[in-house]
Amino acid sequence: MNPMNDRYGYASQAQSGALFDEGLRQHMLRVYNYMGLGLVITGIVAYVVGTTPALYVPIFQTPLKWVVMLAPLGFVLFFSFRIQSMSAGTAQTMFWAFSAVMGLSLASIFLVFTGASIAQTFFIAATMFGATSLYGYTTKRNLANVGSFLMMGLIGVVIASVVNIFLGSSALQFAISVIGIVVFVGLTAWDTQNIKEQYAENVDQESQQKLAVFGALSLYLNFVNIFQLLLNFTGERE
Repeated sequence: MNPMNDRYGYASQAQSGALFDEGLRQHMLRVYNYMGLGLVITGIVAYVVGTTPALYVPIFQTPLKWVVMLAPLGFVLFFSFRIQSMSAGTAQTMFWAFSAVMGLSLASIFLVFTGASIAQTFFIAATMFGATSLYGYTTKRNLANVGSFLMMGLIGVVIASVVNIFLGSSALQFAISVIGIVVFVGLTAWDTQNIKEQYAENVDQESQQKLAVFGALSLYLNFVNIFQLLLNFTGERE
């Protein structure tokens, strides 16, 4: 075997690996940027609406509150069924619109909890999210089996939450909050690993952009749910 061929072969593989790693880094950065901007939009809308009586009274003191509360679910379902057929530009626009609607839905927290406790909970949630997302990105362990278990846990949390709307049990709400935090923290690691594994260097720019938006949506939902559930423990009521 020609040693020169070996040398050039290894060099070519190293260069290809470096290009892939750089592409993956840029892809993950795009995902986190989309997610971060989505959270900024959500926070601004929630704060403005939640601290402006002229805006929150017509929403949260009328039946319109149910529309606002259920609208984010409609957006998520629409995303899930139409992401493959919509363009990257449309996907981005829908994500920004979803972030704003989620802000409307979360505006009520400013009517219930103090601003200081909301800020404190946000930073706690951000720390938990960042640590678990980093784990999902760096771990060599395959989290597929864990992800399947967490999805079952998520279904259980959703069902229990719906039931508790009618029961109003504080004990059940406590259990939902504890289990929910564990589930969404785990899903953060799992989703991060999935986003990393779905990246492919040879995929066209349009598809990569849509993957980035959908990945940002998954991580965004995990973060928002961790934040909301933590508020039940750390939030100080007005």
